[in-house]
Amino acid sequence: MSTTKTIAEATYEIASMLEALPDWEERFSAIMSMGKGLAPYPEEFRRDDFLIKGCQAQVWLFPRLVDGRIHFEADSDALIVKGLVAIVVQIMQDRTPQEILAAPKDIPEQLGLAQHLSQNRASGLSSMLKQIRLYAVALSMRTPS
Repeated sequence: MSTTKTIAEATYEIASMLEALPDWEERFSAIMSMGKGLAPYPEEFRRDDFLIKGCQAQVWLFPRLVDGRIHFEADSDALIVKGLVAIVVQIMQDRTPQEILAAPKDIPEQLGLAQHLSQNRASGLSSMLKQIRLYAVALSMRTPS
C-alpha cells in the first residue's frame, strides 16, 4: 500500500488542517480525535522493546516492513500523546526507509506544534520521530537499494 503524498505534502496537509482551527483548545481536541482514529494496537506488541524511550507517557510503536515500505502500529496511554503519535504515523506510514531518512528533522516546527507543546510532550514527539528514523535505518538493511 503505497502513498501518493510526499512526507512534505502530508505534513503540510495536517499543519493546514490544524491552522484552520480557531484556537489551540480546538487544535488539541482535533489532535486527540486523530489519536482515537488509530487502529487498535495488537496486544502482542505491547512490550517494553516497542516502547519509545524519552516519552513521559507510554508510547508503543511497532514497525513492519511490507513490500519495501514501513507500516507502523502505534498506541499511547495518554490522549494527547496518542494524537501526536497518530500524526507522526499518518505522515510516515507506508514510506520506504529512504524516504523516512530523507525527511526533514523539523516536522514538529512545520506542524506548528513545537511552540505549543510542553517541554515533556515536545521531547516525546522528538523521541517518536527519532525512533522512526532508527527503525528506518534498521529496516533499510533488509531492502534492496
